[in-house]
Amino acid sequence: MVIDSTLRDVRRAGAGPPSRWVQRTGLTVLLLIVVAGAVGVFGVHSRTTTTRSGGYELSVTYPQTARAGLDVPWRVHVHHDSGFNSAITLAVSTDYWRMFETQGFFPDADSSTNDGRFVYLNFQNPRGTDFVLDYDAYIQPAAQIGKSATVKLIVHGTVVAEATLHTWLVP
Repeated sequence: MVIDSTLRDVRRAGAGPPSRWVQRTGLTVLLLIVVAGAVGVFGVHSRTTTTRSGGYELSVTYPQTARAGLDVPWRVHVHHDSGFNSAITLAVSTDYWRMFETQGFFPDADSSTNDGRFVYLNFQNPRGTDFVLDYDAYIQPAAQIGKSATVKLIVHGTVVAEATLHTWLVP
């Protein structure tokens, strides 16, 4: 009588559980990831880039690193020592806005246009020596990769200051 077993090609005992050093290494890696998350390594990190030109100072605070679904800072601060005596325009790369969901700008632009490369936000009567534009936004839940942008300050049809920024999104 021939006994044919269905267990013939099953690996024999002896492979055993993973060794202790493999378990400890795995637990250490897991612990490092949990601690990094707890201290905010995977959260939102903002950056401010500042340029000066022609008596103007342009500062842009933006999310350098962020995750989908989180609120992020985005602010433009323009300073001119002698104050603003004419309209200003802020031009921002159009593609950059595609990773955001927004509640809007404060203050609202007096007018805006889009030429496919840049969104132009026109402000007719800025007062004082400082102008601040806040963008209330969060990263779209479907956004997977970051984007780069150029922000231009335009006065009398001339670019007087320009900043370059990049936002990197982590899973």
